[in-house]
Amino acid sequence: MKTSHRVTGAALAVFAMAALASCGSGEGPETGAGTGTAGEPVTLKFLIDNSQATVDTAKALTDAFMKTDPTIKIETETRPGGSEGDNIIKTRLSTGDMSDVFWYNSGSLLQALNPSQTMVDLTGDPVLANVQKDFLPVVSQDGKVFGVPGGTAMGGGILYNRKVYEQLKLEVPKTWADFMANNDKIKAAGVAPVIGTYKDTWTSQLFVLGDYYNVQAAVPTFAQDYTANKVKFAGTPAAQAGFDHLAEVHAKGHLQEGFGSATADQGMKLLAEGKAAHYPMLSAQLPPFVATMPQAATDVGFFGIPGTDAAKNGATIWEPAGIYIPKTTKNLEAAKKFLAFVASPAGADAVNQAVPPAGPYRITGAKLPDDAIQAAKDLQVYVDEGRTAPALEFVSPVKGPSLEQITVAVGSGLTPAAEGAAQYDKDVEKQAKQLGLAGW
Repeated sequence: MKTSHRVTGAALAVFAMAALASCGSGEGPETGAGTGTAGEPVTLKFLIDNSQATVDTAKALTDAFMKTDPTIKIETETRPGGSEGDNIIKTRLSTGDMSDVFWYNSGSLLQALNPSQTMVDLTGDPVLANVQKDFLPVVSQDGKVFGVPGGTAMGGGILYNRKVYEQLKLEVPKTWADFMANNDKIKAAGVAPVIGTYKDTWTSQLFVLGDYYNVQAAVPTFAQDYTANKVKFAGTPAAQAGFDHLAEVHAKGHLQEGFGSATADQGMKLLAEGKAAHYPMLSAQLPPFVATMPQAATDVGFFGIPGTDAAKNGATIWEPAGIYIPKTTKNLEAAKKFLAFVASPAGADAVNQAVPPAGPYRITGAKLPDDAIQAAKDLQVYVDEGRTAPALEFVSPVKGPSLEQITVAVGSGLTPAAEGAAQYDKDVEKQAKQLGLAGW
């Protein structure tokens, strides 16, 4: 979820699938790999998206890095987000006009860039020394690794008001039945149990997308079978469960009044004020909100969407974006030095000074600051205990464009859950065929 209005590395967008022209088949540029001649400084160009969080993170990283190596200067340039930004990345890669280093999604959107042909292979390189191994698949293609994590992971699950839980003596639920029982008690206490913010349609997807940890736990091969058109959401109980959850929460009257016209900002305010108890949402929504409602840093926690088995309780995470080097760079050695700094505890420390982390780093030795938001600390526990799975969009390129409209209809009681799941199965077909995936 790009963190604006698409759930993809934020990825709620229609993935553009045009294959890119090859930018060369070697392992990297033959010339210009050093950091300049006769001690001359090297200037790296660094392309990033223009979201404030990315701009702030990139500035923190580049400023700190240039202090460690005065022979390398980094100039940052920005691009739009969304599909316009995707097209800029693809055009610049295909024409050989890409910057020395660039910031882009990990997961399935990366696959559309044909990294095996357009980017420097970092497999086995010391640049990756501190990168957590379970992050590598989302920046890989054909068994080769092409990027390091930029920023932090974020959780997709339930943000909850800890004070409401404390006042009602509730425990964090580990099964869906326990969650619904908590909702009944919260409703009886006069508090809205669950927040819906369907005016911002993308927010309606979290019960489905955030449930993927439970899908993978029940059907370990779901991602590969789904990609191969061997299984569907409809007809796979664990996969359809997210649609069932949407329908059940509405049917039991657990949503707040006005959920159909509420915005994400209004939902966050309800949650922080304790006027509602649960919000299916990404943890990345919290840090910007803390500036106006500081209590959200400590009063709002996070837990993964509960499944059917308390012993298999876990959480779905959205992996960080990646930072990559195109094969066309003439400053490979300098670019690798920068990526090594990004993927180090020192790089994480630099980011911590500028941007409140929304979740854990994917860098060994990188720690959340003591004043990190509670939701990030809660998510860190899931990561430390190995109870996470990446969202489906990071392990399968199949994602349809209409999911948010479908989930609004199911969550509003307009479409039955099974029908919504079947509609989504139909929705993904065009994209899968555009990708040329086998079985479609």
